[in-house]
Amino acid sequence: MKNINSKKDRFKAIICYFETAMPVAETELVYDSPYQLLVAVILSAQCTDKRVNIITPPFFKEFPDAVSLSSATEESIFELIKSCSYPNNKAKNLLGMARTLVNEFNSVVPSDIDELQKLPGVGRKTANVIASVVFNLPAMAVDTHVFRVSNRIGLTINSRTPLETEKQLIQYIPSAKLSIAHHWLILHGRYVCVARKPKCTECGIKELCLYYSKQNKGQTVSAVK
Repeated sequence: MKNINSKKDRFKAIICYFETAMPVAETELVYDSPYQLLVAVILSAQCTDKRVNIITPPFFKEFPDAVSLSSATEESIFELIKSCSYPNNKAKNLLGMARTLVNEFNSVVPSDIDELQKLPGVGRKTANVIASVVFNLPAMAVDTHVFRVSNRIGLTINSRTPLETEKQLIQYIPSAKLSIAHHWLILHGRYVCVARKPKCTECGIKELCLYYSKQNKGQTVSAVK
């Protein structure tokens, strides 16, 4: 049993576990350029990476860059992405993103999080993904997996929004590890700490997990305030 006396201790122990168990952790979206990753992340909202990776090859063949995409129609974009969730809204956002990228950023994807959020379809989560993955900046993107896992295992306490989660995580995760920590939490949530029935018997951090402790009547660590 781990003796966790503070929130800082919990973070340190969980980071140590992932550094050993998952030394390489990266996005499962397939891309070859900042533009391609931007398109893929916009498409990935409430959609699986597996589905996005099926959609993007023909999409990028038709629209290899922001200039070609900016000249498209919503209808032509829709036909290529209609198998993903919310294709109408995403088609509109992709076209708006490309036109803004061409007209205001000379077709170059910006690295600044605030500048990225000027692009249609790009919220804080997407901006943090691009800043982190493409530009290796210390940013923590909070998607549904990161939000769920952080609250469930006890990295965040009483966090009600993605922004609250982001603030708590960046307070305790060293900036140099933020990029990979984002992927640790996503992959852990995708394959082990799944939403409905977390695979606790397969989990390497169950002795550090508040959810597991509660399910087992406090037999592991206690809550850290």
